[in-house]
Amino acid sequence: MTLTELRYIVAVAQEKHFGRAAQRCFVSQPTLSIAIKKLEEELGLTLFDRSSNEVLTTEAGQRIVLQARRVLEEADRIRLMANQEQSELAGIFKLGIIFTIAPYLLPKLILSLRQLAPEMPLQLDENYTDVLTELLKRGALDAIVVAEPFHETGLATIPLYDEPFFVIVPKGHPFEQLDEVTPKQLGEERVLLLTEGNCMRDNVLDSCQELASRQKILGLSNSIQGSSINTIRHMVASGLGISVMPATALTENDHLLFSIIPFTNPAPKRRVVLASRRNFVRPKALRMIKSAILSSQLSGVQFIDDVD
Repeated sequence: MTLTELRYIVAVAQEKHFGRAAQRCFVSQPTLSIAIKKLEEELGLTLFDRSSNEVLTTEAGQRIVLQARRVLEEADRIRLMANQEQSELAGIFKLGIIFTIAPYLLPKLILSLRQLAPEMPLQLDENYTDVLTELLKRGALDAIVVAEPFHETGLATIPLYDEPFFVIVPKGHPFEQLDEVTPKQLGEERVLLLTEGNCMRDNVLDSCQELASRQKILGLSNSIQGSSINTIRHMVASGLGISVMPATALTENDHLLFSIIPFTNPAPKRRVVLASRRNFVRPKALRMIKSAILSSQLSGVQFIDDVD
């Protein structure tokens, strides 16, 4: 049994296809297939079900692949320990960020990181929380930026900042006469929300129970949804309805498109965190990502700098 063979089975389990796994490992498909067959014979187990077009991991294989990932992580740790002169801040850092944070955080994060760790470029993945979480667990990502609630076995989180929500309404809407809006008032309006799967949608509905109740009555087929924050912003500006936006998604020129009204205190908000695998092999790099985010000067958020 070799580390190379373990890398092969992890790749096949992730790709569910021998050809794509071979490309990922930069070897030919026959080379990969022969190596995996040899490992199966050595273990006396069938790791993959090859009877369908999609290669499926057997029940025994799932346990072996999980342990293989752990072994490969520990091997990476040994390499770092063996080369004391190698800096954790040199080399690619694979960072995942959810869709509703990435466009507003990334430009400032990258500028900060260039100053703090110029030899650590970012390989980025924007996606939904559940997809990023799975990639993080597999080791395909080093860390992810997501919003709470976030509780996953084997993963640790570092709080970054709290971000309040604001109500945005079309020009001429009656809410323009208000200094503040209550969550209850949203339940009486046509509120445009992100599609299911976006955690910000859940944050908004959790904070506004009347709106959540109305959405259950209407059902998805009768509600108006948008695939992105930017899409919703433009639908509000066109007069289709009102919506709720995080502070970072609002700019000083937005008053030309729509009106922005704060919530009554305590205002609904979301907490943004940095998640990684426990015992991640590059803790200094992880702390540097946190430092870059805290120094990114995001407007309208309250940074949390009490956890190392």
